[in-house]
Amino acid sequence: MPKMFLLEVSYFMVLGTVFTSIISVLLLLAVSRQLWAFRWRMTRDRTCKLPLPKGSMGWPLFGETFHWLLQGSSFHISRREKYGNVFRTHLLGKPVIRVTGAENIRKILLGEHNLVNTQWPQSTRIILGANTLVNSIGDFHKQKRKILAKVFSHAALETYIPRIQGVVRTEVESWCANRGSINVYPSAKALTFRIAVRVLLGLNVEDDHLDYLSKTFEQLMENLFSLPLDVPFSGLRKGIKARDILHECMEKIIADKLQQSQSEEYSDALDYMLSSAKENDKELNIQELKESAVELIFAAYSTTASASTSLILQLMRHPSVAEKAKQELVSHGFNVHSVQFIGCKNGNSLPTVVVPEGSAEKQGTHENSTTETKPQKGFDLTHPSTSGPPDTMPATVEEGHYSCHQPYLSLEKLSQLHYLDCVVKEVLRTLPPVSGGYRTALQTFELDGYQIPKGWSVMYSIRDTHETAAVYQSPELFDPDRFGTEREEGKAGRFNYIPFGGGVRSCIGRKLAQIILKILAVELLNTARWELATPTYPKMQTVPIVHPVNGLHVCFNYLNSHQENNASQKP
Repeated sequence: MPKMFLLEVSYFMVLGTVFTSIISVLLLLAVSRQLWAFRWRMTRDRTCKLPLPKGSMGWPLFGETFHWLLQGSSFHISRREKYGNVFRTHLLGKPVIRVTGAENIRKILLGEHNLVNTQWPQSTRIILGANTLVNSIGDFHKQKRKILAKVFSHAALETYIPRIQGVVRTEVESWCANRGSINVYPSAKALTFRIAVRVLLGLNVEDDHLDYLSKTFEQLMENLFSLPLDVPFSGLRKGIKARDILHECMEKIIADKLQQSQSEEYSDALDYMLSSAKENDKELNIQELKESAVELIFAAYSTTASASTSLILQLMRHPSVAEKAKQELVSHGFNVHSVQFIGCKNGNSLPTVVVPEGSAEKQGTHENSTTETKPQKGFDLTHPSTSGPPDTMPATVEEGHYSCHQPYLSLEKLSQLHYLDCVVKEVLRTLPPVSGGYRTALQTFELDGYQIPKGWSVMYSIRDTHETAAVYQSPELFDPDRFGTEREEGKAGRFNYIPFGGGVRSCIGRKLAQIILKILAVELLNTARWELATPTYPKMQTVPIVHPVNGLHVCFNYLNSHQENNASQKP
């Protein structure tokens, strides 16, 4: 009996110790959280009578970073509903003021170099490097932007378009030739990476090495927004390692380009950059070029891939929009061809291109409604002839897949597609690839009745502003006509539509991004039909880049291929 009594006493003593330990830990956490909040309240500018914005600073050191990463867009929505359009939080190691609303954002974007300076997270600054446009400030930023302006000039964009179209066309063909479903977001990232490397940088890289570089760059992107802790196995260390690999791969190629004599013929963005630097009495060293090359890929990679995925998603969700865009293509001579099969002796099939009644091609030199097109050899879509591109891309048939004539695009031709322009704008309004931008307060200033203390980070919200702007009729609906000439909702307020930011920090490559989206839309609408490969559409995750949760899986086929294949199998 005494032994049992001692066991019971020991049991209760252990329970008491555990209970006391738990209570102590909880009290310690509660006290530390209060001290953490007090620490940041003490940083308010005491010379300003305005209060700090409402909000929570989360837990010591980590703040609300994990909540932000796990909750995605619901994190900001829930706090905006609780605290208002201006609230405080703590993300990625820094105190942050989150801002929504056109007037508030107007003050931030037009206050660059005066009220605020650009401020990406510390991990982003370390990984991308000091010589990049996103990390430059003041006069250095103005000089850098002036040099890069030529890279995205009218003449440069016109040079890129035929090769971009070739790369996009090849990718769309591969989607249509695939018998299974395509996971669109990874495929779109592969597409934009190819455009960045082969068109913008002009690098002749073998496919295997290109895949290796793509995976390495993906590792860089995955760790671009990480805690600024340079320790083994940390996200920052992984991002730095990926960056160093990319720099090493590009160094020899860039060095060879620097040794070449500059001519009047420009073929890629690096050529335009070197020429522009020379015109502005600036000599770019190899380190600056390596960092600029990675930044060009960064600018054209995830954000454009995200927008491309969102474009396909919205066209699938709204078939009437896709049909209206197709009709616009037909009305402007961008023939939406119907591809059919004709038999061959070797058992393969060649395409027959059916020209729609009333199209420009029908009204031109063709007298018959059906034109048989045979494959042409020796034509490289990614390297058009220097004597100028033909009017249409040739038909191709390789190992069972096929394609039809496509007109070469140009800035002038794309400018004719007004409805398609509205579609792209609405995609970027409803699903902007980047949720917002970072700035650092250079001085204490007022927003919405609150003080924004000097030194604090300010994050303006693109997505929330698009969703809450009063200028949009039924903003929850996907409605491209809101940007048409009859309504022009996008012109009702300069800062109600900001997918590319604004002010002196507006995205310098915005025209190129829109061109890529339009070319992708033209190629898809002209070539393919599609259907969702899953029972339901995926949810969209918004942090750090908008993308579908668990992927957007789509089955692509050439126009009418399904019907023709079924017909050929009937007895």
